[in-house]
Amino acid sequence: MNATVSVSLALAGYSLMAQYLGIITPLQLFELARPTHPLMRQLLLKAPGTYHHTLLLANMAERAAEAIGADPLLARVAAYYHDIGKTTQPYFFIENQTDNHNPHDELNDPYESARIVINHVYDGMALAQKYRLPRQIADVIPQHHGTMLVAYFYHRAREQTPAGEVAEKYFRYPGPRPQSAEAAIIMLADGTEATVRATRPTTLEELDEVMRKIFRDRLLSGELDECALHLRDLDRIRKAFLEILQGQFHPRITYPGTSLPEPSRGVWLEGATIPEKEK
Repeated sequence: MNATVSVSLALAGYSLMAQYLGIITPLQLFELARPTHPLMRQLLLKAPGTYHHTLLLANMAERAAEAIGADPLLARVAAYYHDIGKTTQPYFFIENQTDNHNPHDELNDPYESARIVINHVYDGMALAQKYRLPRQIADVIPQHHGTMLVAYFYHRAREQTPAGEVAEKYFRYPGPRPQSAEAAIIMLADGTEATVRATRPTTLEELDEVMRKIFRDRLLSGELDECALHLRDLDRIRKAFLEILQGQFHPRITYPGTSLPEPSRGVWLEGATIPEKEK
């Protein structure tokens, strides 16, 4: 009895000390990883497509974190919560649309569509505060999009503007850019998974090409400038993603004498990058 009480008091003291110091403990992470956590339940019930997206992302992030010596458990749990803001307006995100009905088509307003898409970050931050998620988890919610452009609706706005002049500020995520290796991994995983879903590569070569483009875009746009990743880390992350995605999408190997088919044109997916030849 005394031993049980002592252990309980020690664990409580450990948790309080970690909270005071701003440290996240493995016990906290395991608790947050439970599928019965209220936010995870909300995600499953309100945005099931997003829920399954986060499960795949969690596998990708954990494997990549292992590959570069980052924190695999933190990366996995942060991936679980990175898109919780989509529970507010789930059907504006294509992974949750089950009947080919896209409410963005009814809006026909790229500014409003971009606002709704970007708002899932603010909604996610509000939920993180409400449910008292640790800072290391909550920070990934805005950082996994950084200051990227919601390109699809930005280009639609330009098409609808006679002079083609559109202020980018209405179509950019608020940031900040990823500040940790784990946040950067989730940014890369999010863009990779969305683009793979959009383009449906049929060979390992196409899958690798998609990933290289995502990584190059994020690197050249400066989104990875504020985290401690090196080029060798990016190569290891890409290979880790390939291990997970080839098991998920089953792309075939291209044998000598065969040609690569053109990737299929995908619908808009939040976070996706469509190869240049498809734009």
